[in-house]
Amino acid sequence: MSSKKILIIGGVAAGPKTAARARRLDPDAQITILEKGKYISFAGCGMPFYLSGKIHDFDHLYSTSYGVKRDPEFFKSERGVDVFTGMEAISIDRANKRVIARNVDTGEERVFEYDKLVLGTGSYPITPPIENLDLKGVYRLNHLEDAQTIKQALDAGEVNDVVIIGTGFIGMEAVDAVFSPMRTVTVVEFRDTLLPGILDPDMGTLLYKNFYEQGLEGRFGEKVLRLEGEDGRVTKVITDKGSIDADAVILAVGVRPNVKLAQEAGLTIGETGAIVVNEYMQTSDPDIYALGDCVENTHLLTGKKVYAPMATYANRQGRVVGDNVTGGKSTFKGILGTGVLHCMGMNVARTGLGEVQARALGYDIESILVATFDMTHYHPNSNKILLKMIVEKNTRKLLGIQGIGKGEVAKRIDVAATMMYYGGTLDDLLNLDLGYAPPYNTPIDPMVHTGMALKNKLEGVANTYTPQEVKEKLARGEDFVLLDVRTPQQFNMRHIEDDRVQQLTLGELREKLDQVPGDKEIVTVCVMGTRAYEASRILQGAGFKNVKFMEAGMEGWPFDMDDF
Repeated sequence: MSSKKILIIGGVAAGPKTAARARRLDPDAQITILEKGKYISFAGCGMPFYLSGKIHDFDHLYSTSYGVKRDPEFFKSERGVDVFTGMEAISIDRANKRVIARNVDTGEERVFEYDKLVLGTGSYPITPPIENLDLKGVYRLNHLEDAQTIKQALDAGEVNDVVIIGTGFIGMEAVDAVFSPMRTVTVVEFRDTLLPGILDPDMGTLLYKNFYEQGLEGRFGEKVLRLEGEDGRVTKVITDKGSIDADAVILAVGVRPNVKLAQEAGLTIGETGAIVVNEYMQTSDPDIYALGDCVENTHLLTGKKVYAPMATYANRQGRVVGDNVTGGKSTFKGILGTGVLHCMGMNVARTGLGEVQARALGYDIESILVATFDMTHYHPNSNKILLKMIVEKNTRKLLGIQGIGKGEVAKRIDVAATMMYYGGTLDDLLNLDLGYAPPYNTPIDPMVHTGMALKNKLEGVANTYTPQEVKEKLARGEDFVLLDVRTPQQFNMRHIEDDRVQQLTLGELREKLDQVPGDKEIVTVCVMGTRAYEASRILQGAGFKNVKFMEAGMEGWPFDMDDF
């Protein structure tokens, strides 16, 4: 019989996953979980759906798929695992392989021995230097108790003017949870666009355009200085550029790895501020493993250490650690930063490096922005999506892809992530055998279509400007023709207001080439980019020397129509 003692600190995602895997592999091991909080093995990613009312029963956030609550009794009876909630580990005695823990209610201390120790201590929310964060109506969205508190305020009708500070994944999940036509919701972001560091600025700006049209207010490039209140309750958010009315504030400015216990035990902390682990998830002490939000990871493309606190990594690493604490040699190779989000009817997905990240790392890259449909345009369920693809020029290695839209983008990003894991190139991507039927796809998958457009750009067949570049050309007063090849009806509905804009329908272009100035640069534009590309080829074939088209067409234009 095994007498191995496996002690796990942390009971949210990584710890319970480790325990479940270890138990399946070693039926006789003594497995114990210590969790400081009240709840264990809960679905933190489900909290926004509880707030929005899509999940009605709070208990579902910590129940199994077959309806049993994941509490200490469940872990004891079904997993054979001892779970102590309200028990905070306060020190590690590595020499004697012991952990001292304290009951958070009584203060009583207890010693737990281990043969293998697992640290799943997670992360803690960043507290920004903002005055008066202790006012009533100021919330976070990091723990189940947070979701309960916010839900009570929502249900009581106390929340009408909401300010969300931070627009990362947590911030945007909070937006999706509380947004309502009956409320004023404002996001404040220190950087210039939504989801900074997750989406490139052009994609973040396009996403915000959609949200703004639905009623979300955005304050970008603003620093929150303090909160103001009356009778102890928040009433205003004061930034370096003004004030915003608020009866509720949600802080979502990110998290940091919880490494205090590991640091005090002398374990190595990495350049990211998280615990250093090897591919087996071992710390600098081979009998102590760490995983989840408290560890740093290796980026599979760059080889650099990164901090990426995401539930998927915690769960995947839990299986690896469960293998290894029971004698296995499983490995966790690294990450690509793949992430997905649904917010206000829009799907958001990304993997790999963004354009800004890749350039900062010294890659010589090419990118393209493509607007298309997620399935055949005639199918009643089809929706538009925007995809941005980044490759390394000399190797054509796929570096990253980002997608936004009402249509399906997640599966495209998942395919790209698989390609990138295996070192795939743009040419590999174009040869993928992907499924097609009108309810699922277009005959050429949108991601492959995007890759084809990027191949054309690399080979000089497609010469383009991004929407940002076109806006800058207009703002600089450059003398060129912006040739809009949409129909007059489409043009009249929405077009750029400028004397340099000329409308000429694509179907008429061959017959009316004499109406296009031959001595100026021509930039063609349409709804989604396809007709503009065709127009550019027609013009080049007719001898026009200086022709480009605008990527993604008017779908990719997030700016005002007359702001030049």
